Amino acid sequence: MKKITAVFTSHEDAVEAAQRVKEEGLRTSDISIITSEENAETSNDQISRGTVSGGVLGGAAGLLLGLGTIAIPGLGMVAAAGPVAGLLGGAVTGGIVGALVDLGIPQEKSEEYEQDIKEGNTLWSMDVEDENYERVKSILRECGAYKYE
Repeated sequence: MKKITAVFTSHEDAVEAAQRVKEEGLRTSDISIITSEENAETSNDQISRGTVSGGVLGGAAGLLLGLGTIAIPGLGMVAAAGPVAGLLGGAVTGGIVGALVDLGIPQEKSEEYEQDIKEGNTLWSMDVEDENYERVKSILRECGAYKYE
């Protein structure tokens, strides 16, 4: 298993990446998404208006509709879905960095990703089998991730 992370300027592009992973037949339960609350509200409005394709309302929708918001000191309100959401709920003092470290992302990378979120970007993370790593990385690139590793 490898951890793959990506940063998107658009929350919708991160959602599209989750949908594409689902279409490839890969497990979406390992996908974590963290974004600012404002970005999440836009996506939830689109889902409720039905402007997101019906296909998203499968495994990826469970992820997206499960977005929960939490106040993070120094960062404000963020929305999170997937495994990181539970970690954030218990890591208020460690904030996003603590939750990301608990997910297996190194401290210095976690600090960098926290800054990306502060700047209004969306963080996407997934545990992926070694044989699917390059395929997921390609999906992230095609969906507009500007940073992925």
